[in-house]
Amino acid sequence: QVQLVESGGRWVQAGDSLRLSCAASGRTFSSNAMGWFRQAPGKERENVAAISATGRGTYYRDSVKGRFTISRDNAKNLVYLQMNSLKPEDTAVYYCAARRGNAYVASVPSSYAYWGQGTQVTVSS
Repeated sequence: QVQLVESGGRWVQAGDSLRLSCAASGRTFSSNAMGWFRQAPGKERENVAAISATGRGTYYRDSVKGRFTISRDNAKNLVYLQMNSLKPEDTAVYYCAARRGNAYVASVPSSYAYWGQGTQVTVSS
């Protein structure tokens, strides 16, 4: 069983930067790919970024490429999402997710077995 706890979400203004963190429990953290998803009111949950178990492989949705960076520290069981040049359309609840027994990145929610409770990011114009 893996437990995930996100932190770092808050209200910011357009153009600001924010770093989200996800702390994971469990000894298998370094074996699993991780992802960040977001869900805005009335919209489906969408993948923002994903990172392979080793950190060498990453995925970003087009709308965040060049602005967001995903990284991980396997020694500390942490995953980060650095968000720069934030826009009002980035407003959402952001979720951390972990694959189970799979080291490769994936972009669909059904590929992830474990989820955090989410952290709210609000970007004001």
